[in-house]
Amino acid sequence: MEQHIERSLVLLKPDAINRGLVGEILHRFERTGLKIIGLKMVWSDKDTAMKHYTEDLAKRRGEKVRELMINMITSGPIVAIAIEGVEAIEVVRKMAGDTEPKKAAPGTIRGDYAHVSYGYADKNEIGVFNLIHASSSAEEGVQEINVWFNDFELQDYRPDYIKHTIAKHE
Repeated sequence: MEQHIERSLVLLKPDAINRGLVGEILHRFERTGLKIIGLKMVWSDKDTAMKHYTEDLAKRRGEKVRELMINMITSGPIVAIAIEGVEAIEVVRKMAGDTEPKKAAPGTIRGDYAHVSYGYADKNEIGVFNLIHASSSAEEGVQEINVWFNDFELQDYRPDYIKHTIAKHE
């Protein structure tokens, strides 16, 4: 893969599906020029959710939080998206907004479409319904994409902006 080209996993969580926001969120990623290399709707089983929300999450945030997140992600269908692009991790995370929706800036996905606080989720013993998951590092992006996609499900193509850049330097 070219230098600076990264892959991020994006999961549109059950609340995004239930609210009919899939097209709107996909549109935002496409408008930036990020390349969607994998896309599918699935209903996660517990084993897959546990591979996604690893033991590392339990170490950082506690086993109870991990359990709540697993329950949330398996509560309905999700859309898994593998995204590739120039410094995609940072771009996708900025677009998603702060993990706690009430802190997310307007213009971000969470800032425009969600509002739930950690306090509310904790009080009600539920995972935070914040619409979207985005990989937090390039390494995590590769690992997470491997949880949700087989190699044959990922597409390799060059969007026009890359073709023009390459032609300009040849």
